[in-house]
Amino acid sequence: MFRSFVRNRTAVVGLTLVVLFLATSATGRLLAPQDPQKQHLDRALMPPGSQNLLGTDHLGRDVLSRLLYASRTSLIIGLGVVSFGLLIGTVIGLTMGFFGGRLDTLAMRVVDVLLSFPDILLALAIASTIGTGLGNVILAVGIASMPIYARVVRSSVLRLCNQEFITSARTIGAKPIRIMLLHLLPNCLGPLIVQVTLRFADAIIIASGLSFLGLGVPQSIPEWGAMLADGRVYLRSASWVALFPGLSLMLVVLGFNLMGDGLRDALDPRLRT
Repeated sequence: MFRSFVRNRTAVVGLTLVVLFLATSATGRLLAPQDPQKQHLDRALMPPGSQNLLGTDHLGRDVLSRLLYASRTSLIIGLGVVSFGLLIGTVIGLTMGFFGGRLDTLAMRVVDVLLSFPDILLALAIASTIGTGLGNVILAVGIASMPIYARVVRSSVLRLCNQEFITSARTIGAKPIRIMLLHLLPNCLGPLIVQVTLRFADAIIIASGLSFLGLGVPQSIPEWGAMLADGRVYLRSASWVALFPGLSLMLVVLGFNLMGDGLRDALDPRLRT
């Protein structure tokens, strides 16, 4: 699997972008040359130069420092959304797929209803109901991403329940919880790993969309979507205010998508070449 992943050049490029993003998120506060919230109104909308490598915004804040701090915010959002959606979706998909029955049918119809809405619209509806804030953004986007994990796990469980090793486990009297945790869940990890990488990118871009619309993190926390919202007014006069946050967001999402595609090819024997 590792050799198959390494041979995929686009996957390696994606992994490199992801590693750079993680390293920047971990060390952003140490690398930031200035306080991201400190305003210098006399240096507002200054172009990139020696004093401010990526320029300043409309309040004179250093764009590079805000980008570095915002990468940590995006990492927290991505980890929170993926953890919430993965935990709830896996539990629902695992139990419903194993036991079946009317409860499974009812749960899947609810999942179908949630999947009928675009993720951004569902997250927007939830965020407008519960309010803004970092925790509320994670909750809103996590609820929107949960049905995907439930569907993936349930389909894998339905396929595995007819395998001989599951029948053997039931024959020798293994309890349902043991079968689900020790036999079914490990065999669902391949599709789940791929979904985690792809949904991580979706979580970041949806959260940025909420911040762009004013329903995301507070203004006191640097975030790429909020920086794009501030810079859209100055696209003609000071394009760097929106250019660099948008470029950062694009590269991170591209990295996770390329890495997810590479993992999918490497983990599925039918796709290996």
